[in-house]
This record gives sequence, C-alpha cells and structure tokens, in this order.
Amino acid sequence: MVLGFRPNKKNKRRSLNMLVSAAEMLKKAKAGHYAVGQFNINNMEWTKAALLTAEECKSPIILGVSEGAGKYMCGFKTVADMVKAMIDELNITVPVALHLDHGTYDGCYKCIKAGFSSIMFDGSHYPIEENVEKTKELAGVCKGLGLSLEAEVGSIGGEEDGVVGMGECADPEECKMIADLGVDMLAAGIGNIHGKYPENWAGLSFDVLDNIQKLTGEMPLVLHGGTGIPADMIKKAIDLGVSKINVNTECQLAFAAATREYIEAGKDNEGKGYDPRKLLKPGFDAICDTIKEKMELFGSVGKAFE
Repeated sequence: MVLGFRPNKKNKRRSLNMLVSAAEMLKKAKAGHYAVGQFNINNMEWTKAALLTAEECKSPIILGVSEGAGKYMCGFKTVADMVKAMIDELNITVPVALHLDHGTYDGCYKCIKAGFSSIMFDGSHYPIEENVEKTKELAGVCKGLGLSLEAEVGSIGGEEDGVVGMGECADPEECKMIADLGVDMLAAGIGNIHGKYPENWAGLSFDVLDNIQKLTGEMPLVLHGGTGIPADMIKKAIDLGVSKINVNTECQLAFAAATREYIEAGKDNEGKGYDPRKLLKPGFDAICDTIKEKMELFGSVGKAFE
C-alpha cells in the first residue's frame, strides 16, 4: 500500500518508511506553476544525494529508475527496499515517489510487484492503438493499487538503455487519446533529447506543447531530457503545462567531472584517499549541487508541504 506522511505528537512530519504516488505532487505543481524534478538514481550515492537534497530544499522529489539501472542495482525489489530503508534511516520527511522510467510492459508489472509507487509505461514505439490498449490496462491496475502512471506519446530523441528515438513531436490528438485513459501524467515528444544536446539542436517545439496542453487540460505534462535545456526554455515549458522534468545525464556528468578532478589531483593517493567513502565524496557533493540547482530552477523548493 502506498501511504503518505502524517504528523507525530509534536505536530511535525516524520518519515514512515513509505513512498507516495506522484499524482498529488504533480497536481499541486500544475496548479502552482512549478515542476517537480525526477532525478534518476544509479546507486547508493545517487539515492542518498537526491534524498538529502530534497530534504534540505523541502522539495517533493521523484526518484527515477530505468530498467537498465534496476538491473545494475540487483533488481527492482533491491532498489525499492533500499529507498524505503534510506527514507527511514535519513528521516526524510518530504514526499518521495519511486518511479519506473521508460518501462516496458513487462517491466511495469515487475516494478508494481517490487513496491514502486509510480510507473511509466513507454508505449510510444507501438502503433497508437496498441499504446492505448496497454496503457488503459495499466491505468486500471495502477489506480486500483494507488500508484501513479505516466504514459508517452511521440518519441524522445537520443538513446536510453538501448532504446533509440528520433525525437519526433507527438500528435496532440493522440496525446488526448492517452490522457483520457486515466493516466496521471503524460510525456509528449516536443523535440527533447536524452543525453547531451547537439550544437545544431532546433530547440523545444512550444507550438506543439501549447496544442497538447489545450487538448489535455489539467493533465500534468512531463519533459524528458532535462539536461542541457536552457533555463528560459525550461521556464516557458512550465508555463505551458509541464509539471515534471527528468534529469539524469547532468548528474552523471557532474559526478564524473568531480571524481576525475579528485583522482587527477592525486588525492586518492593521500592518506586513505582511496577509501570509497572519500573517493566518491566529491562526486556525491556534485550531484547534490546539481539537484539543488535544478530544484531552484523548477521552482519546487519549499513546496513539499504546501
């Protein structure tokens, strides 16, 4: 069962070792004209950095897990158990959703069984009729369990976990078809790309986003490929209905750069600098800084309990 948070005897919120659906936090974001960040996690450092930064910023947060990352971390149940334990041990009080990112049909059911609180079914590569059929089925299952569901129309450019998209813009009419199925959020391709953006990138298609927003109404929209999109485009996207923004590559780049600097400076050879707790600390701090910067840009700082 997916539960939220309740006040303790001192009327302060406390961790219940539980995850929440992303639905409520995104409804609030949509109404408040800000966005909640999904920050993908890849190991314990990533997870700890994301949770502690969210707590410091008093921001709701969505922890994204791709199927590849789930396999790397020894399976979805291992990930769910780790996140729940860390929420408890770190006394995290802000709302946290654990979300499958770009899930396959089978992957969705595995994450539901493992204890995730939010699921993304990426049916964008199917014909629209099959995307509708599978999304409708999963929407019913997730609703019955109190989980949130994200669907996708139009491919996100670039590559993630071996899935390559050309970055086609979504058809607004198809977006409405999927939105009407009872999903909680919708990812629609508007020229966004996973990974680094090329120098000749044409930018986001705001005309398409505006048309999607007009047809889907109150549906929170999702912007994948948040790394490298200029701040002014991010803010305009939020104004046009984007309530969830995904960030992964930027945290990876920050972690790699900080770790490389530590090693190239020879600090791993000083004292016990090779100790993983010291070796990984610069990268950990870099992830925290990146997430905080994004939360400030998205406008979610201080929104956890509003």
